[in-house]
Amino acid sequence: MFNEISSLHEECGVFGVWGADNANYLTYLGLHSLQHRGQEGAGIVTNENGKLHSYRNLGLLSQVFANKQRLYDLVGNAAIGHVRYSTAGENKIENVQPLLFDFTDEQFALAHNGNLTNSITLKKELESKGHIFKSSSDSEVLMHLIKISTEEKQIDKIKDALNKIQGGFAYLLLTKDSLIVALDSHGFRPLSIGKLNNGSYVVASETCALDAVNAEFVRDVLPGELITISDKGMEIDHWTNDTKLAFCSMEFVYFARADSDLLGINVHTARKRMGKRLAKEQPVDGDIVVGVPNSSLSAASGFAEESGLPYEMGLIKNQYMGREFIQPTQELREKSVRQKLAAVKGVVRDKKVILVDDSIVRGTTCAYIVRMLREAGAKEVHLRIASPQFKFPCFFGIDIQKKSELLASHKSIEEMRKMFDADSLEFLSEDGLVDAIGLKTDGPDTGLDLSYFDGNYPAYLYDYAETDA
Repeated sequence: MFNEISSLHEECGVFGVWGADNANYLTYLGLHSLQHRGQEGAGIVTNENGKLHSYRNLGLLSQVFANKQRLYDLVGNAAIGHVRYSTAGENKIENVQPLLFDFTDEQFALAHNGNLTNSITLKKELESKGHIFKSSSDSEVLMHLIKISTEEKQIDKIKDALNKIQGGFAYLLLTKDSLIVALDSHGFRPLSIGKLNNGSYVVASETCALDAVNAEFVRDVLPGELITISDKGMEIDHWTNDTKLAFCSMEFVYFARADSDLLGINVHTARKRMGKRLAKEQPVDGDIVVGVPNSSLSAASGFAEESGLPYEMGLIKNQYMGREFIQPTQELREKSVRQKLAAVKGVVRDKKVILVDDSIVRGTTCAYIVRMLREAGAKEVHLRIASPQFKFPCFFGIDIQKKSELLASHKSIEEMRKMFDADSLEFLSEDGLVDAIGLKTDGPDTGLDLSYFDGNYPAYLYDYAETDA
């Protein structure tokens, strides 16, 4: 959640375009809309008449392309781009994507959102056969598998490779004559396709990036699909038909931008319904409702509307403080919170404050925010969390892979309440979350990955199966 500053991270966002003269600029705009999905590195690869050009570096997108000439040099009418937060692989330049491969007979670039659960095993097998990896990221595994495939056609090589990897992935592959899109068999991560006025296709992790380039939404990429976009148009195929939707519920809770639509559901609307359901399930006597900026504001407005209480801006976020201020120790983290968030004394003084947040993950600074409100004069502070207790790690694309990192996995609600010095603490139920998201599926299956809350993983964990999950 945002008030824990660096507690939880989606590791990246991807964007691609085919058939547009200003592909470099469109990709920059699209990635800018996806910056919330990753702030450690960014890059763009363009296709100029079959020749691929690349630039990538560490930092925010604006920092990577601070020298605008680097962007102007990326000429071509097709491109893929990536913003990164590391989950598998260190934060170093070699792991910044898109990864560009120069072979004797072709060039290939790839951008990946997700996490492969059998990458360690596959890398060991490949290295034993003499393969040398240019990064420590799991994303590179796919390219090695494509190159060693014995299939004749390139698309069949890609299908063969995709059938060897496991986990969560949304891949964009750029070749000299096509943009290829692939989604894992459970559809853990979001991926959408849009179309520009000139007929060019755009692919993005979230629809907010389609809106940023004025692209009209065409369709979501579905589990197991392999889509080829070229000068011939869009061809929809499948690398597997063994699919079962298990979309990441935390996309709705926290990761996605409020103006995005995921599988036809607006994120803000879903979060507002979470807040409404939370108010029904866990009502409390209060004077005002305050949300923690920014991902909790929609849920807070829903809670206030349902409870009939005023929704107030009791916390202000400094919009100009970047991630470079995040510090490794608790003391420095608390100072970072004071720089990033401030309580509005005139709003919270002498009030019973209902503080709505989206989730509690590590709980590293939640107590500090409660204390901040009390120091600002709040008479009472009641914590209401618009998601269930986050008890189990994620292995499909979030940087939480140890149960010991999760506060709710080893603390009761009452123990957490005392830690935070809150007057009360309650969470949204799993049924409440599912109903609030409102994903329509056939039969009783929710179509959501709820493993963060119930520990029921929709896919085998492979290399992570022996961890303290």
